[in-house]
Amino acid sequence: MLTRNSALELLKEHVTSESLIKHCMAVEGSMRAYASLYNEDVDLWGLTGLLHDIDFDKHPEEHPMHARKYLKDLDLPESSLTAIEEHGKLDLVTRDTLISKSLFAVDSLSSFILAYVHVRPDKSFDDIPLKSIKKKFKDKAFARAVNRDLILQGAQDMGLNLDTHMENVIDGIVGWEKELNNMGLSLV
Repeated sequence: MLTRNSALELLKEHVTSESLIKHCMAVEGSMRAYASLYNEDVDLWGLTGLLHDIDFDKHPEEHPMHARKYLKDLDLPESSLTAIEEHGKLDLVTRDTLISKSLFAVDSLSSFILAYVHVRPDKSFDDIPLKSIKKKFKDKAFARAVNRDLILQGAQDMGLNLDTHMENVIDGIVGWEKELNNMGLSLV
């Protein structure tokens, strides 16, 4: 199977925006957390999250419909490729697999959590209180590019209340940031 380092290098070949690469790594951490919660393949789910926006820089208007051509020669299962395609289909009524539901659910919320960390004076991932995230979530001026309705829909599709979903994603990103630090990387 594709290694994480190879996947990150591939992502960097196609994505030039440092903030988008960090977003992809945050989604990776969130996906790894959900895979662990659901006893799924943590590495595969992480790779799916890491590569989910691989076509965004080159095809922003048609994203993610070009991702498959960048990923087709890799050893990723159909479920990952489909999840990557489906995360961008905002009008899709149902996502049939847990990996697809999870990717859709964590995408916007991961961006929101990163935005929260970026406005903290110390830009720290330590002690991110759910109460503070919920307060910022209600503030429409904060991270206004993040669609709150998609976050709500994602939690609903997962069968989770918003608080639980937020806690899961916070925990996933915080834990993954620690792992990334050990690799000499960071989400900030």
